[in-house]
Amino acid sequence: MLTKMWTVSLILCALSFGGVMERCGFLEVLLEAILKHVKSVTGMVVSVIIACFATNLLVGDQYTAIVLPGRMFKPAFDKMGLHPRMLSRTLEDSGTLTSVLIPWNTCGAYHTSLFGIPTLEFAPFAFFNYINPIVAIVLTAMGKFIFWRMDTDDDIITE
Repeated sequence: MLTKMWTVSLILCALSFGGVMERCGFLEVLLEAILKHVKSVTGMVVSVIIACFATNLLVGDQYTAIVLPGRMFKPAFDKMGLHPRMLSRTLEDSGTLTSVLIPWNTCGAYHTSLFGIPTLEFAPFAFFNYINPIVAIVLTAMGKFIFWRMDTDDDIITE
């Protein structure tokens, strides 16, 4: 149990930091600054991917990199008429997949301790982890697999 305490303490610190940022209103200020430049669905997806990656870099926890941008961008996705499935998919495309590529992230630290291979040594071979966010942006730019909200959550229009 003591061998994993470093990872657990990193998770606790990251979640505490995320809670403070949300409670103090920092997330709303960041979202307003980001959304000034976003005019399309592709811009929204790119913004979420960048926000998740930046959160992974700065906060150092995969769960925080999913929850913070998810809570931050949900109203913007609703306003644009996008289904929550679109936000969820984008969070997974970026927040989950890029976390293992960052050495000081809890996910990267766990994999390093588990396999005994430093993150920067296996990162060049983790094709899925850095290609998937790019594919998500390209498909959205092409207008493919965009989920729009209808009157109820069960009704989804895809393009």
